[in-house]
Amino acid sequence: MCVLQRYFVKSVTEVSFTITSDDAKHISRVMRMNSGDKIICVSEQEHEAFLCQLLTVDIEKVEVKVLEKVKVETELPVHVTVAQSLPKGDKLDYIVQKGTELGASHFIPLQSKRAIVKWEAKKVKKKLERLQKIAKEAAEQSYRLVIPQIADPINWNELIERVQEYDLVIVAYEEQAKSGEQAELAKALNQLEDGNHILVVIGPEGGLDSEEVQALHNKGAKVCGLGPRILRTETASLYMLAAISYQFELLR
Repeated sequence: MCVLQRYFVKSVTEVSFTITSDDAKHISRVMRMNSGDKIICVSEQEHEAFLCQLLTVDIEKVEVKVLEKVKVETELPVHVTVAQSLPKGDKLDYIVQKGTELGASHFIPLQSKRAIVKWEAKKVKKKLERLQKIAKEAAEQSYRLVIPQIADPINWNELIERVQEYDLVIVAYEEQAKSGEQAELAKALNQLEDGNHILVVIGPEGGLDSEEVQALHNKGAKVCGLGPRILRTETASLYMLAAISYQFELLR
C-alpha cells in the first residue's frame, strides 16, 4: 500500500462518518484531496487504523467511508511518561514532537527547583492546547495509534506523590554521568516487562537539585547517568526513549 495521509478521529463505529474542523481544512485546502481519494483514519478510542475513502470534500467537513481495517503495530510495548522540567524557549515543543515520534505515551510539565521558566496560570490552558496539537500532528506523521496526552503542570511534591503509580521511575542525573556511572540504566530496563508503566524524570537546563534526586531515590526511583557525556535537557528525554525502544523493539 502506498503511503497515505493519516488522521485521528474520535471513534470508527460506522461504515461512514464525518471529519470536521482543522482536519477537514487540511484535507481540502492543504492536501487538495478529492472524492475517491484514500486516507488512513486512526480511532482514538479503539486504537485501530482503517483504510477509508473520501466521499465528499469540503472545507467545513469531509465525508468518508470505511473500506477495511489496517493492521498497524507502532506502539512501544511499555508505557512511558516523561516528566519534563520546564525548559526555556520553545524546547518543550521540540521535546513533545520528537518524544511522540519515539513512542512516549504521556508528558508531564514539571516545575522543579532550578527551572527558570514558570508558566503564568492564565496562559497554561493555551500552552497545553498547543502542545496537544503538536503531539497529535507528530502522532499522525509517525504512524502512531495513540496520541500522547499532555498533563497539567505539577510541582515536585505532586510528582513525589505519583511515583507509586509506576512500575519503574528513572531519574536522569548528570552527576551520575560525571562520576562515570554507566550501568544503572541498562540494569533498570532489564527489570521491565511488556505492559509496564515507566516514569522518566528529566531536569531543566541547570539540572536537578540533589535534594530532589534524593527524594525520588528514597521512593525507589533509579538514578541513572545517560552515558559519559552531559546532555541538554531537550536531548535527555529523547535519549531515554531511544534506549527504551532499543531494549523493547530492536533487540527482539
